[in-house]
Amino acid sequence: MHTVKEAAQITGLTEHAVRFYTDKGLVPSVQRDEHNNRLFNEEAINWLHGVKCLKASGMPIKSIKEYVDLCLQGDATIPQRYALMMKHKEEALARLEEAKRHAAHLEEKVALYQTILEGRSPDTTNPLNWDRIRHMHGDVFYSPSAEDRLAAVRS
Repeated sequence: MHTVKEAAQITGLTEHAVRFYTDKGLVPSVQRDEHNNRLFNEEAINWLHGVKCLKASGMPIKSIKEYVDLCLQGDATIPQRYALMMKHKEEALARLEEAKRHAAHLEEKVALYQTILEGRSPDTTNPLNWDRIRHMHGDVFYSPSAEDRLAAVRS
């Protein structure tokens, strides 16, 4: 049997995480001693490793709890666990696509800053300069006519 500290060392989790996961019911085989201290056998350590893996994949605690509960029900829940993993995979892929869009936007910003640093372009990134460069990007800057259109829509 292992203490919280030992379980943390074995799994690479923090002691706080070990306690948090057990309190959330994600380690069903955790035991308690006569002083109510948590004790972890090899099965409990395996649960911690599994939770750590799912959490590292970005799975929310609520979904991990659902997964743990399904596992406890046995092999009959394999289709539900598969569906849970497929849903999580799709969500992860959507987050990946969003991250790719963010990275592409940042690449554009870095390229713009490079042209500014090289003196090939004025600083269009600073709102303090936008009054001086409005003529360059009139389609994206505030204009009184745009405010008039917005006021018309509101009324």
